[in-house]
Amino acid sequence: MLISIRNLRKIYRMGQVEVRALDGVDLEVEAGEYLAIMGPSGSGKSTLMNLIGCLDTPTSGEYILNDQRVSDLDDGELASIRNHEIGFVFQTFNLLARATALANVELPLIYARVPARERHRRAREVLERVGLGDRVKHQPNELSGGQQGRVAVARALVNKPSILLADEPTGNLDSKTSAEIMELFDELNAAGNTLIVVTHEEDIAAHARRVVRMLDGKVVADERTSPAKAAP
Repeated sequence: MLISIRNLRKIYRMGQVEVRALDGVDLEVEAGEYLAIMGPSGSGKSTLMNLIGCLDTPTSGEYILNDQRVSDLDDGELASIRNHEIGFVFQTFNLLARATALANVELPLIYARVPARERHRRAREVLERVGLGDRVKHQPNELSGGQQGRVAVARALVNKPSILLADEPTGNLDSKTSAEIMELFDELNAAGNTLIVVTHEEDIAAHARRVVRMLDGKVVADERTSPAKAAP
């Protein structure tokens, strides 16, 4: 099992008020799954993604990733897990405006202290994989929205992570660009990558093979979907 979560809780205290952002979540994810996490604002879906992505720590409960008990790790160990096990695709892509596509993709490898020649090779390889082998020297303002999204995905993949986490990846995109990004996600999952997408859009969740729905910090539904349901 790639991810095993048991009775996970995240409680925020603001003065006398206690907010149970997560209230006893159980979840298992196998390698190679394509999972969408859905729910209204305040349901806990973003909190769950932050915990899965090791961006935050739970108040209580157990999170095991690749046989490692992540819920017990300190900040330094969590940073190492983030850099080696998890690739992030954020809603705004977070590309460096003055850097080339190649330099943007290399960033995680710099943090991992990978030598320059190896960084260049791996970044070019993953850019070719997402269809941007001829755009390595282009800056973000020289790329279309879909191409910028592909750079962001390439950056998330360059460390060969166990999980690709995408937070509302099409939230700011037009329909054509959204379709291009989701088509890429479909291709990545077909190639064996594990994808977890947080979204409030049903048409985006339709690409996943499994949909987890959250409400008030709890999982209220966990549905397997047919590949035929995915949008083209």
